[in-house]
Amino acid sequence: MTEGKPVSEPPTAVKCLVWDLDNTLWRGTLLEDGEVLPFEWVRDVITTLDERGILQSIASKNDHDHAWERLEALGLAEYFVLPHIGWGPKSASLRAIADRLNFADRAMAFVDDQPAERAEVTYRLPEVRCYAAEDLAGLTRLPEFSPAVVTVDSRQRRNMYQSGFRRDAERAEFSGPDEDFLRTLDIRMGISRATERELSRVEELTLRTSQMNATGVHYPDSALRGLLTDPAHEVLVITMADRFGPHGAVGIVLLERHPAVWHLKLLATSCRVVSYGAGSTLLSWLADQAAQAGVHLAADFRRTDRNRMMEVAYRFAGFADTTCACTVALAVPDEEGVERLHLTPACQPAPTTLRLTAPELADAALPRSR
Repeated sequence: MTEGKPVSEPPTAVKCLVWDLDNTLWRGTLLEDGEVLPFEWVRDVITTLDERGILQSIASKNDHDHAWERLEALGLAEYFVLPHIGWGPKSASLRAIADRLNFADRAMAFVDDQPAERAEVTYRLPEVRCYAAEDLAGLTRLPEFSPAVVTVDSRQRRNMYQSGFRRDAERAEFSGPDEDFLRTLDIRMGISRATERELSRVEELTLRTSQMNATGVHYPDSALRGLLTDPAHEVLVITMADRFGPHGAVGIVLLERHPAVWHLKLLATSCRVVSYGAGSTLLSWLADQAAQAGVHLAADFRRTDRNRMMEVAYRFAGFADTTCACTVALAVPDEEGVERLHLTPACQPAPTTLRLTAPELADAALPRSR
C-alpha cells in the first residue's frame, strides 16, 4: 500500500493574504475621512486567519505613517507582516512580500475593492488569487483559507516569522563571518521520536514544505500512525529555537531500518531554517548514526519545480547515484520519478554552530519493540 502521495503544493492552500486598506479593511478613504473604522467582519476574519497560521500583509496606496498609526490605534497593526504602504503598483508590493517570505505566487492571495487594482495584480502575477472586498465576510469559509491541520505552531506562525525578521536585521548588521553570527544566536536543535500528539505537526510539515522536501510526498495522519507502530520505522521530528525565540517544528525524517541499509524515505525541513544549517546538520547526524551502526544510507529523491536546494544538500553530504547491493532489500519506489541516492557513511564531527540533542539510532540498528 502506498504510504504517501506526491504533492508539490496543495492547490488550494493560501499561506499569505495581502490586504488593501481603503474601502476594504476599513470603511472609507483614510486621506479624506480621517477616523476610518473597520468593516464589521474584518477583525474576526483577521484573527481567524491568524489562528489558522495564515500570514497577512498589506499592499495599500496610502501615506505609510498615517495608515500605520491608524492600524495601531485600531489594535490591528500587530497582525500584519511586511506591510507595503506607499504609491507604487500593488503587483510590485505582492512580488516583494512573496519574495521576502520565500512563498510561491500560488501561495499568495490579495483582496481589494477596486477591480482595476485586482486586474493589475492578475496581469502581472497570474498565480496570485484575487478577491473582491465584498467577498471578505465569507473568506474564512473558503477551502483555500481552511487548512486541514491547525497546530500549536500554526497559531504561533506570525510570531515566528516576526522573530525571523528581527534575526535577519541583526544578521545584516553583523560584520563577521556567517558562522560567527550563528554562534551568537545560541541555536538549539532537537531531534526526537514523534508521538501521537505531534502527528498533526508532522503532517503539516509534509503539506507546507516544498523547497526543502526531498520527495514532495504528503504522508497523511493515518499513514503516519501506521509508521509509529512499525518497529522498523523511525518517525523523527526536528525542532529549533534560539535567543530570539522558538522556530517550532522545522523538519521531519522518515527512516526505515534494514540490517545493511537505512532507507531515508523522506527528509523535509522548513525553508525558514535553511540558512541556519538545519538540513546539513540533519544529514551529517544521520550519516554519523549510520556509520556507528555499520550500515549504509539510501535516500529517496524526486525532483520537483521547487526542491533544487534539497538536491544540493544531498549531493553536498556525499549522496550519489552509485548502485550498491545493499539496496536490493528495498521495495521499488511507489511514486513515479523517485531516484534512490546512496551513501557509504563515515563518522561525522559534532556541529560547531548549534547545540544538538538527539537519540542514538545506532543503538537500535535492528528493529525494536515499541
